[in-house]
Amino acid sequence: MRDTTVVAGSDRTRPDGPTRAGRGRRPARRRVPLRTRLARDWQLLLMVTPGFLVLLVFSYLPILGNVIAFQDYNPYLGDNPLQAFARSNWIGFGQFQLLFEDSAFWDALRNTLAITAFQLVFFFPLPIFLAIMLHNLLSSRWRGFVQTVVYLPHFFSWVLVVSFFVAMLGGAGLLAQTMRDAGMQPWNVMTNPDTFIILVTAEAVWKDVGWGTIVFLAALSTIDTSLYEAAAADGAGRWRRLWHITLPGLRPVIVLLLILRLGDALSVGFEQFLLQRDAVGRQAAEVLDTFVYHFSIATGNYGYGAAAGLFKAAIGLGLILAANRVAHLLGERGIYSK
Repeated sequence: MRDTTVVAGSDRTRPDGPTRAGRGRRPARRRVPLRTRLARDWQLLLMVTPGFLVLLVFSYLPILGNVIAFQDYNPYLGDNPLQAFARSNWIGFGQFQLLFEDSAFWDALRNTLAITAFQLVFFFPLPIFLAIMLHNLLSSRWRGFVQTVVYLPHFFSWVLVVSFFVAMLGGAGLLAQTMRDAGMQPWNVMTNPDTFIILVTAEAVWKDVGWGTIVFLAALSTIDTSLYEAAAADGAGRWRRLWHITLPGLRPVIVLLLILRLGDALSVGFEQFLLQRDAVGRQAAEVLDTFVYHFSIATGNYGYGAAAGLFKAAIGLGLILAANRVAHLLGERGIYSK
């Protein structure tokens, strides 16, 4: 005869055990009231309030200004921006039509995409390689010194960076003077539009490659060292450990930063290109950010610049969504997941 006695301590007798109807389901979490959470976390909320206000004032409130992209906005129609906005004529997509018919806009867009693609190939991988070198190849004694040296240029302004390159590679710079002393024709580096894309990438590498290693060094520190020990015990060399342990450990961070970089593909910089635009010409140095400045802010045609900025933001959003979708298809989390 089958024993049907209920065993003490089984799920049926435990008050927190799952019932027959809901076996395997986690119990619903009790939602804490908002007032209780505010009273509990008010110190943390107070701490993040200044950062939230800065983000609100300088990032979210300016989004409302994109409305003037659909207006023939004239800031002199009223005593304040609200009156000017209310009195300006609505023209729908007229600013976008003018924008897409402007050859200067397409030149700026072409330059921006070319610089972004070039830097994705020749700049984006460099912080990864440098972080791996600092983490694995250098001793701890030298690591701090090298990190300080490669981090330092990030805190220089673009004026100082461009001035440094002019002093090194300009027509009266160190390289040109050395070549003249040797009886050779000096290279025209700082004013050559054909090599401008290489020049701005080299400037960006010198300024920011060290700073870009911070995230990858943090990711490398989370990889379990026992994996390297086990792989070495199994006979795996340095390159096999790099390929099968280090790079897979960095892959989520690489995918995340790549998605964010694609979303910022139409923003390659402003001050760096503005400082060198006159030296190499508009055809080579004009990007979308400098285009908005010269054809909108400098001329007072604010609606035209707002249309260009809104177009750039829409393309960036589309690139982020598409790249994140591809990351999900490849098994990565991306920047968000459902």
